[in-house]
Amino acid sequence: MGWNGWPFERVVILFTLPVFLLIWVQVTLLHYRQNFRHWSQWVPVLALPTIALNALLFSLWNLSWLRTLFIILCLGDILGGLTGFYFHLQGVGKRVDGYRLQNFLVGPPVVLPLMITATSVLGLLATYWS
Repeated sequence: MGWNGWPFERVVILFTLPVFLLIWVQVTLLHYRQNFRHWSQWVPVLALPTIALNALLFSLWNLSWLRTLFIILCLGDILGGLTGFYFHLQGVGKRVDGYRLQNFLVGPPVVLPLMITATSVLGLLATYWS
């Protein structure tokens, strides 16, 4: 099954490519700053460029195995983003004085993992839209 032109769904899937890469740059810098203290900090550093490459390939060639891989990677990134949100929220709470505004400003960014989840949901919506 080939692509017929550039439908909106295809453009959205292609759009996830720079979004995943930009988030990857930020995540890599932040986790590097923390010296990768927990093994789970490697998950988005490795997963985001992988799904970005798959988004590129899937937007260029509508092959069933690329579609399946994109769906699996998006589902994994949804779970990973929610897990990252949990870890980041826990990290804020472990700081002195717990869940105070100042700790949300200087602690781990709790919204950033949710951006991964949201981008993955967007990719799934585009995949299943038509």
